[in-house]
Amino acid sequence: MHIGVIGGGQLGQMLGLAGVAMGHRFTFLDPAFEPPAASVGRHIRAEFDDAEALERLAVECDVVTLEFENVPQASAERVAARNCLMPGTAALAVAQDRLEEKQFFEGLGLTVAPWVQVDSVRDIVQGVAHLGGASILKTRRFGYDGKGQVRLADPAHAAHEGGPGNPGEAASAWEAIGGVPAVLEKMQSFEREVSIVAVRSRSGEQRVYPLVTNVHRHGILWQTTAHRGDPLQAEAERAAGLVLEKLDYVGALTIEFFVVDGRLVINEMAPRVHNSGHWSLGGARTSQFENHLRALLGWPLGDTDPLGEVAMLNLVGRLPDPMAVMAVPGTSWHDYGKTPRPGRKLGHVTVTAPDDTALESRLDRLRGLITPPGD
Repeated sequence: MHIGVIGGGQLGQMLGLAGVAMGHRFTFLDPAFEPPAASVGRHIRAEFDDAEALERLAVECDVVTLEFENVPQASAERVAARNCLMPGTAALAVAQDRLEEKQFFEGLGLTVAPWVQVDSVRDIVQGVAHLGGASILKTRRFGYDGKGQVRLADPAHAAHEGGPGNPGEAASAWEAIGGVPAVLEKMQSFEREVSIVAVRSRSGEQRVYPLVTNVHRHGILWQTTAHRGDPLQAEAERAAGLVLEKLDYVGALTIEFFVVDGRLVINEMAPRVHNSGHWSLGGARTSQFENHLRALLGWPLGDTDPLGEVAMLNLVGRLPDPMAVMAVPGTSWHDYGKTPRPGRKLGHVTVTAPDDTALESRLDRLRGLITPPGD
């Protein structure tokens, strides 16, 4: 099977590595000169809105998928009109716009943080007063890894006249996000951040990976830990199932949550394989990448059980000494082949262990070798 992928970053690279082992060929559309995925398939170097390149991808491939959600909607529709694009344009439309995403979740009866729509400085001033407490202003589109966000302190704690409810402070926040449509969310006092990867096949079969706990540094994912038997697993699975069915979704889907007072509050979804699912590559019986491809092709989905206790650490900005890292038992090394620069995800490390105590011991050693994001 010839699989087309819009995007050629590390997610496309890992999809390609999984698919080549399954006997498939890949073509990646990406404007970069030498994207990571070019090492595992053919590369069409073109912008994501290049009509001729999109037509070529749609015509030459048997099925087309994507590795990031901010594909121009017109480009996705162009491909979908000529070929089978999975996941489809409906999922993209929801994931690309935080306003639509929140309305979609609420329509399914799922809990999101209190929020208001923002289209002006006045909306920010009124929104801060309405929500109460600290809040966060997020652009409706194109925000990731903490980008496109501005935090506003609790107006009750503001020690000066120009606090968050003041037009001057609101104007500064509005300017910081570029004066584009946004949503203002009430900041959540959460116990932890978690996410779940769920997969739905063309046949309707579904598989769900264990709920994982995520730790971020400077807005970038640093560590993911997968524990069997999380008490919120069933609640997360229910939410994922509702989303998959409503969108008639095909492929891997990730939903991120906050845990607030022991319950799940949805943050956002990603219609693709996801960084918080990288632990499954070498840490689960079937990786999220292989299962995404199985779903596209209508193959039976693979077992999502973890191989013991598992964690993943991102390699951001600089690479540690691989010899030292690999000396830690149960560790596997994944280098995306990217040029190092601050804040850039260069690879990840997965570590498995027979129990929680051994896992934490191995993580302690790895955290001493790997520089966290922003440090």
